[in-house]
Parts: sequence; C-alpha cells; structure tokens
Amino acid sequence: MASTQTLTALLALAFALPAMAQSDTTTLGGITVHGYSQQRQLASIPAAVALVRQQDLQRLSGQSILPALNAQPGVRMEERSPGSYRLNIRGSSLRSPFGVRNVKMYYNGLPFTDPGGNTYLNQFAVGSFSDMEILKGPGSSLYGAGTGGVLLAESGFEDKDNFTAGYTGGSYGSHLLAGKGNWGTERFKQQALLSWQESNGYRAQTYMHRKVAGWGGRWKPNDKATLEGHLLYGDLFYETPGALTLAQFEADKRQARPAGGGFPSAAGAHAAIHQQTLWGGLQFGYRWNEHWEQRTGVYGAFSSLENPAIRNFEKRREPHYGGRTVFTYSRSILRILGGAEVQHGDFSTKVFTNVNGGAGILQTDDRINNTLYSLFLQPELLLPQGWVITAGISMNNTRTKFTRVSETPAFNFTSRYKNEWAPRLAVMKQFDAWANVYAVVSKGFSPPTVAELLPSTSVINTTLQAEKGWNYEAGVRGGKSGFWYDVNLFWFRLQDAIVQRRDAGGADYFENAGATTQKGFEALLQYRFNTMLTLRGAYTYHHFRYDEFRQQDKVYDGNALPGTPAHTVAATADLQLLPALGLFLTYQYNSDTWLNDANTDKAASFHLLGLKAQYTFTWSGRWQAGVFAGADNLLNETYSLGNDINAAAGRYYNAAPGRNFYAGFRVRLDGRK
Repeated sequence: MASTQTLTALLALAFALPAMAQSDTTTLGGITVHGYSQQRQLASIPAAVALVRQQDLQRLSGQSILPALNAQPGVRMEERSPGSYRLNIRGSSLRSPFGVRNVKMYYNGLPFTDPGGNTYLNQFAVGSFSDMEILKGPGSSLYGAGTGGVLLAESGFEDKDNFTAGYTGGSYGSHLLAGKGNWGTERFKQQALLSWQESNGYRAQTYMHRKVAGWGGRWKPNDKATLEGHLLYGDLFYETPGALTLAQFEADKRQARPAGGGFPSAAGAHAAIHQQTLWGGLQFGYRWNEHWEQRTGVYGAFSSLENPAIRNFEKRREPHYGGRTVFTYSRSILRILGGAEVQHGDFSTKVFTNVNGGAGILQTDDRINNTLYSLFLQPELLLPQGWVITAGISMNNTRTKFTRVSETPAFNFTSRYKNEWAPRLAVMKQFDAWANVYAVVSKGFSPPTVAELLPSTSVINTTLQAEKGWNYEAGVRGGKSGFWYDVNLFWFRLQDAIVQRRDAGGADYFENAGATTQKGFEALLQYRFNTMLTLRGAYTYHHFRYDEFRQQDKVYDGNALPGTPAHTVAATADLQLLPALGLFLTYQYNSDTWLNDANTDKAASFHLLGLKAQYTFTWSGRWQAGVFAGADNLLNETYSLGNDINAAAGRYYNAAPGRNFYAGFRVRLDGRK
C-alpha cells in the first residue's frame, strides 16, 4: 500500500509540473526573508523556510489563506467548517482540536500568539497579509517555547498610494467584500483594511460571518529612527456542526451531528463560537551607527469567546500584553543578536449548562494567570568562500496558575517550567547559485497550553507534562534563470508528545504519549519558462511513528501518528494566455490518513483540482480592474478537511464542500506619480 501511494504521489507531481505558471519576475532565492532575524535572501538562510506571498493568495478565490498554505511542503491547514481553522507544521496539529496551538505567530514583528499558547488565526482577513514566512522545525532558540514551528506574518507598506476594493460571491451563500488603502509620504505612511465575509456553509449548522478592520502607520523622523504602529480588530461568529461517524458520513455527509447518547444535536444545542479580538502593537527601531541597531516593541490584546456546545456553554475573557526587544551588533564577518521577550495574561473561563444555546447554571469558574519570558542570543559568522555559521540559544520560563473560585475552598494548581534551555546550531556552505547546502541541529521545548491544561471537559489536567526533543535536518536549495528548488530531510525525536482525545460528548482532553520519531522529506520545485508559463510543485513525505506509547492495556508502539498523511502533493499552473488574460490551475493530493492511535480507522486519500480565470484591464494609467471566476474541487471528491482525531464512537468526519464555484471583481486606483 505504501509503495502504491508513493508512486501515485510522484506520478501526480510529475504530471502537474508540465502544466503550471505564474507572473513572478524573480526567483524565490532572491527574496529577502526575516527568518531567525537574518534579513537576507532566502538562498543564504540556513533553515527550512516556506514563503506565502501576495501572488500566491491572488491565484485563488481570495476567501481563505488555506489553499496557499497547503501549497507549501510540510504545511497543512484544515478548516472543519467555515472559520474553524487548524494549522499543522510537520504534524503539530496532533494537539489541536480547534484553533492553532504549538505554532508561534508574530504579526509585524510582535507576538500574536497569546501567553496561553493559543493563536486566533481566524481573526484575520486574507487582505491582512502582504506575505508570510513559515519556519519549519523548532524555533525555540529565538522565538520562545514551541516544537511546532513559527509563522511570521507582515501587513507591509507599499511604495505608492493606492486603493483596492473587491467582491467575491460563490456557492453555499459565500460573500466577501473588502477594501484596502495605502497612502502617505516617505516620512509617514499609513494603511487601512476593512473586510466583511459571510457563508452559509456546505453542511447544516455551518453559517459564518466575519468582520475585520485594521490600521497601520510608519513614521520615519530621520534616517536612523522608525516608529511603527498596528491595530487589528476581528469579530467572528461560526456555527459548529460536530463530527460524524462513518455511517453518518456515508449516509448524509452534509448533516450536522444528530442527537444521541444522551446529548442533543448540534443544531439543538445551537453549537457555535463567537470570538472577538482587539490587538494593538507599537515598535521603535533605531540604528545608532554602522555597527549597532535595536528594535523594541510592545503590544496589548483582548480576546473574548463564547461557545455554546453540545455538553455546556463556555465563556472566556483573555486580556494579555507583552513585548519584545532585539539588539544587533554587526562588524565585518560577525553579527550578534540578543534580546528578550515577555508576555503576561489574566484569563477568566466560566462554564455553564447550555440552555437552548444560552448560559444556564454556572458549573465552573476559573481564573488563569500566565506569564512567560525568554532571553535569547544568536551569534553568526559570515565567512569567506560561502560559509555561514549560526549558533543560537534561549532560556525559557513559563508559569500558569489556575484558581477555581467556584469551589470552596478555591482549588489552586500551578504549572511551572524554569530555565529551559533551547540551543540551535546551523551551518551553510554556498557553493554557487545552484547549490546552497545547510545542516541544522536544534532543541524544541513546548509546555502544555492553557486550553490543554483546561480542556473543554472542564477538568484541570494536573499531570500533563511539556514535550521536548531534538531535531536534526539537512537541506539544499538553489537555482537561476527562472528555476528554483528547495529540498530538505529531517529527523525529530520528541519526548512526552502531547496528543488529543475526544470523549462521547465531543469534548477534548489531552495526555502525554511517550516518545515519537518524526522523519520526513520535503521538496519544492519551481520553473518559470517565459512570461507566459511558470510551473510549481511541492511534495511532502512524513513518516511519523510512536516509539513508546501505552495506554492502560493498549500498546501503540510503532504505530503511525494519526492526523498526518504520509504523502501530500501540491501543484499550481499559472498561464498568461494574453497580457490581460490569466489562467490558474491548482492540484492537491493527500494520501490515506490514520484517525486514531490504534491505526484501525483511516480517512481515504483524495485529489483536489481547482481552476481560476482572470481578465485584467487598465485605463488612464491609474485605474486597474479585474473580473474573475473559478471552481474548487472540480472532481467533486468526498473528503474530510479536518478530522477529529481519537474521537469516541468513531466521530471523526467533518465533510468538506463538494464541487463549488465563485466569481468576483477587483478594482485598484493608484495615486498620481
């Protein structure tokens, strides 16, 4: 079976490569990236980095960042229903029933992930991002505790004034209306974003609406100083249909979870999530002289969440704040970076009985005080003959205190990790433009998040331990004349891996699973033939296994980790038929995916095919307009994009949309030169 899947994946990649295109004018290797604060061209960065840029988002419907992230090797984003995101970097969603955990996110250089370890990625609109960098593997040496990777997102300021607006409508009552503006002078630039989105969803009980507003400003009083500020507000409501058993999935994949086992149906419970986030950050950068510079920023955020679920009604209030400072010294071949990051939150979580979608009798009332800080140092040598040596280390401290005030006397529990060291060593040899070879050894450390210590069962987990392990990888990248390749191999052994389970009511809980070994191969190929055609393909092979995992009388030693397909292929084909007419094709393949630790149930493989056509025209030298139409899942595959892993009674499946269509327009006005 494995050899058949491998052959299928490789044939799919080979078939897709001759049919892809994009209007890039530079190869990926010439793009400057921020990963590990090195701010150099990708070709010279000794790390596994995936890039998502504006053109990667524009070749799709524009309603979600999911397809663009899933086109990257080693990255998998899931959406169980509209608005319900999970992000997996090399298998990290093993511990994410919903939301994004164990992936540290920074927005314009400041932490967006809260100190409890959760990232509300679904609070953003697609237009919130100008580009994203995904650092694969542990980034603890510079970005604090975590074993699942790092997401660096930027909103970006454009060089000239412009205004864009557009609308997209499609199947299942989907609508997206968005506008964005950039204006100002070289000394003071501003940008603003407004976005409104709605969808009835493919399944019953999957209505969603989202409103997003954002602002950014950058002031440069002189050549040495920069002051930058950003604000983001997101208001999201989405219904949660619940997962289905295989029999229910095959009988009617569009239904919501029916009543059963003493629990109401998802519709009867009015199961939904309403979350709001207000986030603001301010950064000051100053270049003292040719050797010294610093960048210091602070942020504050407030998130609220209400979740009527099948078994209860949860209300969370999560104010938090923090800051990050980085000092850099550069001289000749030496560059030294050092700094600190701190975050603090005072959360409140109340759980009530669910009375027809409203809060009933109070069951539990918890106060959660969490603090984390890290100190980091990263020296780097840029030696002659193309050698780059980077050494980094961080010291991490975390403290999470729970006080259950609904009990008398109040119950207290503290989870604390002190002076956890996370080193990283990377070496690169640049032979020529075609061959930049690197090797990395790094340690990852990830304490349990607040949502894992206090899961939706409302039972505080006092035994859950942090996961930690060593990662070894090697890679090579390079290219020129329109061709680019990026290949890497990794071996990651994780101790006390945190895994998710679900009880009969759909509530999640977590436990440590002993040791796991995660081995993988990731490859990206891109070739731009001419102004008409560019080809891009990505292949991922993940061989993830439990080394030691025993639960009561069950032995899972040697079993595959659930939730991560062994083989994935992603390919895109961008064809510029005429100067104004473009055609974009996308393809994705996922192999069979195990759904439980016992490896007795699995989701079948699937192939997804998408197509978008776009016509763009300009007039008066300043106006540009485009109309587009497209379709996703053209093969009308039946599949689940986001399974509930280790669910009781086999309730694994969340059906994704069948064949669906969309169309829209976009206009842009550029300022006078």
